[in-house]
Amino acid sequence: MPEQEFNTVFSKRLRYYLNMHGITQAELAKKLGVGTTSVYNWCNGIKTPRMDKVDAMCDLFHCNRSDLIEDKPEDSDDTYYLNEETRQIAQEAFENPELRTLFKVARDIPPERLRAHIEFMKSLKDQERGNNDEGC
Repeated sequence: MPEQEFNTVFSKRLRYYLNMHGITQAELAKKLGVGTTSVYNWCNGIKTPRMDKVDAMCDLFHCNRSDLIEDKPEDSDDTYYLNEETRQIAQEAFENPELRTLFKVARDIPPERLRAHIEFMKSLKDQERGNNDEGC
């Protein structure tokens, strides 16, 4: 693949992962220990990062090298959610009817009552783990 084509593909994939993880170019530069100009050049297809920096980005984004350097169609499944945690929570709620019901009920509870219910559930969880100082 010609260098300019590689730069274009890489910049597109990098911008995708920055957006998906809510990381700015300046934040990425700081995390990688490079200048903001370098990240700007990568994001705009002007320059190519060294492979050690690509690998560091893969660690940061929890992806494979190929996810950053190969042209891939935008995954509508991945771009639907703002971040990985949101995607995982939605998937769990989809697969677990009890969680779906809990979520639906929680939407209609006033905030102060919801907080009380959350604290109650946390105390039950602590009791199950044996972290409760109260006698049975």
